[in-house]
Amino acid sequence: MSREVLLSVVMTTYNHARYLAEAIESVLMQRTSFGVELVIGEDRSTDNTRAIAKEYVERYPERIRLITSDENVGMRANYRRTIEAACGRYIALLDGDDYFTDPDKLQLQVDMLERNESMGMCYTRSERIDERGNVSIYPSGCCTTDFESMLRRNPAENATVVARRELVMRYYAEVCPEHHPEWLTDDLPMWLWFGANSRVGAIDRPMAVHRVLCHSVSHSPDYGRKLRFCDSLSDIALWYDQRYNGSKMHYELLRQRENEALWLLSYNGGVGEYVERWRQGLKQEPRLAINMAAYVLFFKKIAWRMWHNSNR
Repeated sequence: MSREVLLSVVMTTYNHARYLAEAIESVLMQRTSFGVELVIGEDRSTDNTRAIAKEYVERYPERIRLITSDENVGMRANYRRTIEAACGRYIALLDGDDYFTDPDKLQLQVDMLERNESMGMCYTRSERIDERGNVSIYPSGCCTTDFESMLRRNPAENATVVARRELVMRYYAEVCPEHHPEWLTDDLPMWLWFGANSRVGAIDRPMAVHRVLCHSVSHSPDYGRKLRFCDSLSDIALWYDQRYNGSKMHYELLRQRENEALWLLSYNGGVGEYVERWRQGLKQEPRLAINMAAYVLFFKKIAWRMWHNSNR
């Protein structure tokens, strides 16, 4: 590569043969004044993913590197080993089934970070596209950049972030996410660490696509699996609130956890499952007895069940 590598795009992939070429091409189309490398972490896929990645490495040996092994190491280990292999001062993240849409994305984000030394990461909006082709913009509200707002809602998709590599490595050393197997995602803990330890910036327009695949851990049609994922996000937020915020938002985050769980259970499962989850929440935090949303959702659950039974 003729230009010094300033930024590394870290792409983790597993069984993404259907999407990987589009993801790679979206990196190659980026217009930058600096050198960009693409580091692909392939985790022993069972489809044609590795072959596609190797083909691109052969075509662009100065721009693309492949990190892989003879055995599957799992999402978290693959994520970290690929980041550790990156050479750039900055890291952009991109899953193998997502892609960049704006050819100036990386240039604009690096420019923002270069102008603001106290800024650890910046992100953009994204387009979410499901398997039926439906499109929505994420986040739907404002692009939050303060720590407490980030605790309430994950502001960024993985494909939208550029961060300082040295701070990413500090995050790994300080938080040790591998010690938290109950955390079912690797991106939110990193964003929250940046929110607690640096400034966060945002570009208020969509510049990447995140594919919403129905069998992914975050968008599963199985309500039990979806509930476990939502609880994991809540566990992460509560951990960060305790460690970096003096637990100032403890009750608010527990109420949000209960409302999300009971909203999901108001549509799924039996009445007994709803009541048990409600009881567990009250046992953990008795002040949730004044949470009116739980009562409203319970009556909605009963009404929906009665309507459903009468229309069988």
